[in-house]
Amino acid sequence: MQLTGAEIVVECLKEQGVDTVFGYPGGTILNVYDALYKHSKEINHILTSHEQGAAHAADGYARATGKVGVCLATSGPGATNLVTGIATAYMDSVPVIAITCNVNLPLLGKDSFQEVDIAGITMPITKHNYIVKDISKLADTIRNAFVIAREGRPGPVLVDITKDVTANTYEYEKQEVSVPSVVCKYTDQDIKEAAALLKESQKPFIYVGGGAVLSGAFNQVRELARKIDAPVCDTLMGKGVMNGHDKRYTGMIGMHGTKASNLGVSECDLLIALGARFSDRVVGNASKFASNAKVLHIDIDAAEINKNIKTTVSVVGDLKEILEKLNCEIPELEHKEWNAHINELKEKHPLNYDNSKLSCPFIMEEIDKATEGKAVITTDVGQHQMWAAQYYKYSEPRTFLSSGGLGTMGYGLGACIGAKMGRPDKVCINIAGDGCFRMNMNELATASRYQIPIIEVVINNHVLGMVRQWQTLFYEKRYSQTVLNDGVDFCMVAKGLGCEAIRVTKKEEVADAVKRAIEMKRPVLIDCMIPEDDKVFPMVPAGAPISEVFDATDLEEKE
Repeated sequence: MQLTGAEIVVECLKEQGVDTVFGYPGGTILNVYDALYKHSKEINHILTSHEQGAAHAADGYARATGKVGVCLATSGPGATNLVTGIATAYMDSVPVIAITCNVNLPLLGKDSFQEVDIAGITMPITKHNYIVKDISKLADTIRNAFVIAREGRPGPVLVDITKDVTANTYEYEKQEVSVPSVVCKYTDQDIKEAAALLKESQKPFIYVGGGAVLSGAFNQVRELARKIDAPVCDTLMGKGVMNGHDKRYTGMIGMHGTKASNLGVSECDLLIALGARFSDRVVGNASKFASNAKVLHIDIDAAEINKNIKTTVSVVGDLKEILEKLNCEIPELEHKEWNAHINELKEKHPLNYDNSKLSCPFIMEEIDKATEGKAVITTDVGQHQMWAAQYYKYSEPRTFLSSGGLGTMGYGLGACIGAKMGRPDKVCINIAGDGCFRMNMNELATASRYQIPIIEVVINNHVLGMVRQWQTLFYEKRYSQTVLNDGVDFCMVAKGLGCEAIRVTKKEEVADAVKRAIEMKRPVLIDCMIPEDDKVFPMVPAGAPISEVFDATDLEEKE
């Protein structure tokens, strides 16, 4: 049947099973929005307050559901406003399709109004991108974009379409969704070599990254940990793969990881990296990272092998598939002495905080109790992000959504909206710092417009907390541009944007505030006033070995 390019875009989205998109209209994309108007019962469009919010919402939707997130923007500033969200998705391997429209083909390259080379701009931060100048190629381009976004190591793909292509007509024929091919670069010998390492190890330690979430391998990871009787740590992106209550779980590794994880990995004789990329925030000083250990690295992306840490054995391919085979190759193993030592480290160095006052760790524990560890928690970036990772017990994957690789302040609120649209059955809570909240607080208006029942918890210390922490520890308390003591009232802002608001100043108020916010089933902001100098511990100084992890007690002993 003959359809306009805009209608072909919509039909291709329907082909791919897209039920929700996030975006903001403008001149060049008007034809697409006109087509969406006619299909509003099939595709739900969420009008965000800013294009960056749309990109983060598409990202949050994708992380929470495992499906591809979709965002839309017009040319020029509309398209460039997506860039931070696209880069965020790229760094964390999130499948997002960004559809932008550009000026008419004859006007390209002439500095036309709201013309920008968005394909060129986003080339370093996408898996692939396209500019469609021929309507005959439009449908296949969109289909290919979805395949690329999903297959192998997932990531964002941008499709830029000239406005005349959206207006022209062409024959459209519906197609079945193409199933992405599974990356299979490993051999049976690779599996055997990996199994041999596992069998000979006396002090194994499993290190879980975001790839385990993306591959859906959490059952296989848990089975491996049981079979080889090994402790398990995770990264920010790997949260929920291991149940936070599991006896083998030691907490996060790296700059703000637990002492049990950091010291245990420093002592192990075999480090098993599962879907992890050995980022600098994990390894610290690379030359001294797990220096006593052989390294088994399993990942879908061959480019990550030997990139940051030299491996002993590597297996490249889909983690879920590989672990299913590997688990069949190994017998039941036992490491009583090693696990006793790790448990001793856990008991000797538990996470702790000052319980005499209102703090973010306390708030996270209360949220954990109220939601029984089953909520979807999104975060912005900073101290609150680390506390949310440390003190909430994630029992399943895709329930902790955060900007890990790019560290995007302002990510969480949009992501929380996207997560709630994708998982309406879940309580969805964003943990924000007051500095982060200021960046994209306008998305509360989006939540209000559609009555999306998200909860925005602002950890309000009137400073840029993580930067201030570094200024305190490493810059002799020179608090350059990190104090936010002004007259902004977040509760009034929230109410002005159509949301409910609760202010919390005491520990005794937290549980009731969270309970009320959940029961309201409306967008709610909880403004939590905490001290300005609370710090995230444990901590490893940038570039130091993770074995040099320290906490507040260590600092006091030095003084």
